[in-house]
Amino acid sequence: MKKKQIPHTYAIIFYIILFCAALTWFIPGGKYIEHTDATGIVHTQFEPAQSVPQTWQVFAALYKGFVDKADIIVFILVIGGAFWIVNDSRAFDIGTLGFLKKAQKLESNPLLRKIGVENFIITAIMLLFSIFGAVFGMSEETIAFTLILVPMAVSMGYDSITGVCMVFVAAGLGFAGAVLNPFTIGIAQGLAGLPLFSGIEYRIFCWVVINAIGFSWILRYAHKVKKDPASSPVYEEDAYWRNLHSSQPVEITYYTPRSAWVSYGLVTVSLILFSAAYPLTTLKIGNTLFGNLPLLPVFTALFAFTSFLALRKTVHIYILNLLFFTIFFLIIGVMGYAWYIMEIAALFFALGLAAGIANNKSPNEIVKLFLDGCKDILSAALIVGLAGGIIVILQDGRIIDTILHALARGMEGLGQIATVCMMYVIQTLINLIIPSGSAKAALTMPIMAPFSDLIGLSKQATVMAFQFGDGFTNLITPTSGVLIAVLGVSRIPYDKWFGWAWKFILLLIIAGAVLLIPTVLIPMNGF
Repeated sequence: MKKKQIPHTYAIIFYIILFCAALTWFIPGGKYIEHTDATGIVHTQFEPAQSVPQTWQVFAALYKGFVDKADIIVFILVIGGAFWIVNDSRAFDIGTLGFLKKAQKLESNPLLRKIGVENFIITAIMLLFSIFGAVFGMSEETIAFTLILVPMAVSMGYDSITGVCMVFVAAGLGFAGAVLNPFTIGIAQGLAGLPLFSGIEYRIFCWVVINAIGFSWILRYAHKVKKDPASSPVYEEDAYWRNLHSSQPVEITYYTPRSAWVSYGLVTVSLILFSAAYPLTTLKIGNTLFGNLPLLPVFTALFAFTSFLALRKTVHIYILNLLFFTIFFLIIGVMGYAWYIMEIAALFFALGLAAGIANNKSPNEIVKLFLDGCKDILSAALIVGLAGGIIVILQDGRIIDTILHALARGMEGLGQIATVCMMYVIQTLINLIIPSGSAKAALTMPIMAPFSDLIGLSKQATVMAFQFGDGFTNLITPTSGVLIAVLGVSRIPYDKWFGWAWKFILLLIIAGAVLLIPTVLIPMNGF
């Protein structure tokens, strides 16, 4: 008897596109129109619109999805090519071995031995990325870090799901907690007419609770995989990461070619020029500004000093140092200069070139390595474009606003607790279709905020319902380009990720509903 095969991720997403296209034949078209009254107040009103049933457009969805998600697709290709160049130097192998040796030495600490050194390391990494998600809305940036942490997790005896949890899921938990996230809380509160980042005390409490639940679930799963690696649902897929290291000899020759000093000189001079152009940096954390900080000059000096010491040992440590300072400059760029994926892609592209030069590769060899990296990660880029076609079909069919309007009407006549929970459900359902937090805030808050005024519900509670509804399902919806990209570069099939994640996400959704109840019943600052 022929074994029934689970559909490929590409097939699953195409089935979803077909389903969405079918909906455009049954759901009437509609759109929200903004009207400004005599006092200058903007009102949003739903109006029927000509429906556009989708037929042959399902075949154009891939093309339109590629156009819509072009920035993420190019970002994936650049990151993949750059990391392939870095990986060719064997710097990651040395870094992983060194990391594991230091982790073993930590076992001598009685407290860490009781907690579990690896539990401590995983928690510390997750906490860092959760803070990034909560403070500046880290999302697309996790794609690059996934390529670092997934191989490391597998080499530590875990699996690629654990590696994805350490970076993408952790950042997602922080994104849902959204303590100072300007892309969700900032926009939503502005549209609701609330003081920016007000009610932060309760959001910090929620962030702690969400992380406690999420980290506990992940650590429990990681312990299970560590005990029995074959129990991982992606054990077969992780053979790629295991073979990536086992296929190469462990012995590495430590050396520093003359070209590494050339790379060091070029990077240092470039950083000095940047420091001269931007001697002072103003960091924005939430709505708080930390101005006139000499971050670029300080980190340039640190890079020059530490890289000099690294090169005296081996080029591999220098390349790892390049990677670490790339991460530092990424954080400065995002928080100080509002960098997005174009600037981040350029930064990692420069990392790849500097690593290739340091590793004594010719221009042709660097190009070949870059293309090999792009080829290796191409499937991840393709699937992002295909997933983008889901949103294209719904938008072109003009049914997104109709669905939102129907859900909003369902809240009429409910009590305050039921209403805030229904808002949460609506935001969660919409997030399955529109994973962009800023876009969803612009679409839903002009409708939800006035409605909460009518029934005496705190606007802050409405914002919290948006916040939780926007955050959790980002970790599972196939319309999220970032999720699909992370799974693609990790080589985790979507169906296996869904099978692992759905109970976890359901637990988080329930926790979010429980955390919303105090916003109605208990007087709190900002509510």
